[in-house]
Amino acid sequence: MQAKRFWGSIFALAIICSIGVSAFAGGSSPSGNQNEANLMPLSDDEAATLKFLREEEKLARDVYLAMYERWGAAIFSNIAKSEQRHMDALKSLLDKYGLPDPASQKIGVFSDLSLQELYNELISQGQQSVLDAYRVGGLIEEVDIKDLKDAIEETDRVDLERVYMNLLSGSYNHLRAFVSHIESLGVPYVAQYLSQAEVDAILGE
Repeated sequence: MQAKRFWGSIFALAIICSIGVSAFAGGSSPSGNQNEANLMPLSDDEAATLKFLREEEKLARDVYLAMYERWGAAIFSNIAKSEQRHMDALKSLLDKYGLPDPASQKIGVFSDLSLQELYNELISQGQQSVLDAYRVGGLIEEVDIKDLKDAIEETDRVDLERVYMNLLSGSYNHLRAFVSHIESLGVPYVAQYLSQAEVDAILGE
């Protein structure tokens, strides 16, 4: 998976409340409750992507919590709460399809070793200055955007697409917020993973 290779190398969203019933998951079945036994299983790629995104959103949440503790900037606390809602939405999909949850309950602990290494690197970078912390946030959101777009292209499942589209919208907002904070310090924002044209388009929406 492209996102995993990358990671190895370097505002309001609703929480899904029950299986098949959610703004993220796209509503209920005609009976009002979908039977998991009748669900077609996800492909190996879809399942791997879903599990990876769950931990990737946890990485974002955990980094932002650490940056809030270090710098006290409200943006980190606010976006960490949003990332928790992202995590909850993905967990509901894992439950719906009977997939194990890879996300540890412990802050800063990841089953994916590439994410564990990245978390450590981002924490170190973000400790240097509040500007570096904002840049870390920008990088996380840029990669999330790319990964979510790839995930949407990968599947034709309506429930997965709906969740991923909602998370993508949230990541757009998060990126705009971090860029705004960076520019408030008199520093222009330079794209870190997406093309500059794509970042500029997102900021201009």
